[in-house]
This record gives sequence, C-alpha cells and structure tokens, in this order.
Amino acid sequence: MRSLLRRARRIAVVGLSPDPSRPSHRVAAYLVRQGYDVVPVRPDGAEVLGRRAAASLAEVGRVDIVDVFRRPEAAAEVVEEAVRLGLPAVWLQEGIASAAGRARAQEAGVAYVEDRCIMKEHARLGVGPVGGGPGQGA
Repeated sequence: MRSLLRRARRIAVVGLSPDPSRPSHRVAAYLVRQGYDVVPVRPDGAEVLGRRAAASLAEVGRVDIVDVFRRPEAAAEVVEEAVRLGLPAVWLQEGIASAAGRARAQEAGVAYVEDRCIMKEHARLGVGPVGGGPGQGA
C-alpha cells in the first residue's frame, strides 16, 4: 500500500459525494490536501471539490488509483471497467469487499486493496504529501 500511494499522482474517486458530511467527500478532500489530483466519478457529472465529475471511468483517462465508494455489489463492475481500461490499481474503501472483483483484479495483474480507507492508510503509513510539500502536486 505504501508504494502504491507513493507512486500515485492521480486518483479517480468513484461515488464521490458533493455532501461534505459524507465519508467520500472527507476522504477526497484529504487526498487533495495531500497533493493528489482527484477526479470525481459520478453519473450526474456534478461538480465536487471544485472539480467537474466524469460520468464514468472511461471519461477520466489515465489514473494511478481507482478509489471506490460504491456498494459492495457494485464493486466488481467498477473493477471490470478499470481492468478493461488498463488502469493499474483499484482500492475499495472500508466496508467494501468483492470476491469477484478481487479475483478479476488478480487475474488481470491489477493492484487491489479492499476494505481499507485510503485516507487512514495514507496517514498510518506516513506517506506524506505528493511532491514533498503541502498542497503540491495537484
């Protein structure tokens, strides 16, 4: 996880809520503060954290990590899309696990983390901000 977070620069957050009280919003705001280029992925295309959301991963382009805030039953579909697009890593947030998603990621050689909060792990592992300084790299 540490090397994945250190190498990453651009993170797509699938299911990012515009509501500041939601976990996805708090986590994405933290990632932005750490210097990551966060791309919201929402079917409604709403603006979140001052960034226009893409309707799907296909609209996002290249990202280093796909961070998923979706119900567990929808996770395998997101993993499948990430694999189809050749994206290198999928991270399912705390409380989200998918046996089918895990198997598909492993089969495709995609880095895969499930049932872990990317914000908590980033802080716990002491990865630090992207680019070496607060707010840099985004």
